[in-house]
Amino acid sequence: MQKRTFLYAAILFSACNTQPPVAKDALKPAVVTEVTPHDTDDPAIWIHPTHPDSSLIIGTDKDSDGGLYVYDLSGKMLREKTVRPLKRPNNVDIVQNVKIGGKTMDIAVATERETNSIRIFSVPDMRPLDNGGIEVFTGEQERGPMGVALYHNTADSAVYAIVGRKFGPKDAYLWQYKLEADAGGNITGTVVRKFGKFMGGKEIESIAVDAKLGYIYYSDEGYGVHKYHANPAKGNEELAVFGLKEFKEDVEGISIYQSTDSTGYIIVSNQQENTFNFYPREGVSGNVHQHTLIGKLPFSTVSSDGSEVTSVQLGNSFPKGVFVAMSEGMVFHYYDWRDIEKRLLKK
Repeated sequence: MQKRTFLYAAILFSACNTQPPVAKDALKPAVVTEVTPHDTDDPAIWIHPTHPDSSLIIGTDKDSDGGLYVYDLSGKMLREKTVRPLKRPNNVDIVQNVKIGGKTMDIAVATERETNSIRIFSVPDMRPLDNGGIEVFTGEQERGPMGVALYHNTADSAVYAIVGRKFGPKDAYLWQYKLEADAGGNITGTVVRKFGKFMGGKEIESIAVDAKLGYIYYSDEGYGVHKYHANPAKGNEELAVFGLKEFKEDVEGISIYQSTDSTGYIIVSNQQENTFNFYPREGVSGNVHQHTLIGKLPFSTVSSDGSEVTSVQLGNSFPKGVFVAMSEGMVFHYYDWRDIEKRLLKK
């Protein structure tokens, strides 16, 4: 009955909500997940350490009665792992094989906008680790958290959450929290820096970290993509801004595909066009901070806010990795990277 209700809700939503058209030559997803009850927003990928084909997709259902929904690689919802209710969870990110409080773990961190908190869960069991949540942007007038990305600094093993908010100032829009454990084993967060320019007009939601190269990227929705160092010890200098005139309207979800340790793609949702813009992760020859548009690809996702990608082989279905994108209709789409690569090679 629950599945039938979700499906009916998706059909009704689609019929009543006018969306930009999907191009005839749009890439088709290999998998479409079961629907959530309310409104999908952002996915994250957990890679099984020994059986990659048993990896999981964790996605937010953005509602006051929302939650984190867990899917297998066939798109089946694993209801026993669902975390709900959460008060409007917007974005989610995952970091694996990190040590916090002397314990090695994999964690998922989600923003919970209506409680002004971030929530932390162990993966894959989805057990809470935060004693009910970590308040963010304390002392600020505008607090509601939206975007979140995790950074593991392998040089000193520190783990950080970079958090954005619904509204914020022209500078110091993002706050970076160091995640540690208290005496009871609960994870806590301590502010270590406040940074990030905002050009105004819309908001900042999507944040992505390239941990291997040590950079943070975030979407200033009405402007472009900003780039900073991920390590707070390297300061708050803005390294680049790109994508300034290459989006129909909103600059949205960011994900990073690693072809090698230093090359790959920065993928950004061109929301109102139902395309994704592709930029070189490594920059251009002589300037690692110059990210010039490679091209746009049309996808079957509709009005996509959030996405995530991995180049890790996930069994026979996704031998070169998977790209996961939120789509209207309360679902997530999985794309076989091989299909994307074929289109990119034609650019």
